Amino acid sequence: MTAVPHTARPAPPVDPALLSRALETAGRLANDAAEVITATLGRERGGTLDARAKANPFDWVTDTDRTLERHTRRVLAAEFPGYPVVGEEYGWGEGPAHPTAAGMRWVVDPVDGTANYVAGLPWCAYSLALVDPDGPAVGVVADPGRGQIYAAARGRGFRANGVPVPGRRACRVAGSLICAEDPDAGFAARCRAAHAGVRVLGSSALAITQVALGHAVAAVLEGCHEWDVAGALCLAAESGAVVLDRDGRAAALPEGGMLVAAPDVASEMYALWRGSV
Repeated sequence: MTAVPHTARPAPPVDPALLSRALETAGRLANDAAEVITATLGRERGGTLDARAKANPFDWVTDTDRTLERHTRRVLAAEFPGYPVVGEEYGWGEGPAHPTAAGMRWVVDPVDGTANYVAGLPWCAYSLALVDPDGPAVGVVADPGRGQIYAAARGRGFRANGVPVPGRRACRVAGSLICAEDPDAGFAARCRAAHAGVRVLGSSALAITQVALGHAVAAVLEGCHEWDVAGALCLAAESGAVVLDRDGRAAALPEGGMLVAAPDVASEMYALWRGSV
C-alpha cells in the first residue's frame, strides 16, 4: 500500500471582507482564551471526569472548557448571526442547527489537551475555525504555554503573533521529529527504524501546528473530531503541508485518522503510518 500524495484542488476564494472580519474576531477570542488558560492552568484538579459524554474515560471536562466555549458562542452569535457553532462541549448548541447557505460554520475546541491543562502541563490550546464545504477557511490556535497566537486564512498565509511564518525548508524523515496522537506500537517502531523520533504532545491542534511551523516533519492522528483539528489544519494548509486521509487521499478536513506532513516526506510518512514499509 503506497500513497501517491497529490495536491487537492484549490479551494475557492472566500469573500475578502468576510475573511478579514472572521480573522479579527477569531484572533480576539484566541487572546481571551489564552489569558484564561494561562491564569487557571493546573488549578482545576477538581474538574469532573465525564466518561458518559465522551468515549475516552481519560477525557476531562472542566469549568474552563465550558466557560470558554460559552464565551465563544456569545461573541460569534453577536458578530456572525445565523452562523452555527459546533463545539466539543455543547455540540451544535442552541443556535442554528445547519450551516449557512454558503455551507459555513464555526468549529471550536475551548481547551484541546484538557488532561494536560488539569495536570498543569502547558501543552494545551484553544482552537477555532470557520469552515466551509471546502475545509477550514479561517483558523486560529492559541498556544498559551509559549505565548503564541497562530492564525491563517485561505490564500493569506500563516502568521504567529502577527508575524508571517517563514516558508518551509526541504526536509527528510531521518533525524527528524514526528508528532503523533494515540500511536500504536508498530508505528512507533517503524519510525525508530527510520531514525525518526516520535513525540506525543497530548494536543491534536498543537501536534499539527508543529508541522505547520516546521518543527516536526509530520503529525499522525489516529482518531479525532473536527473541533480538535480544524483550526490547525488551516495553518497547515497555508504552510504548504500535505493532509492525507487513511486511504492516502488529499483531504482538507479528514474524518478519523489523518497524516499531516511536509510535501517532501508525505509518501514516506504515509508508508510508515500505514505499515507498508
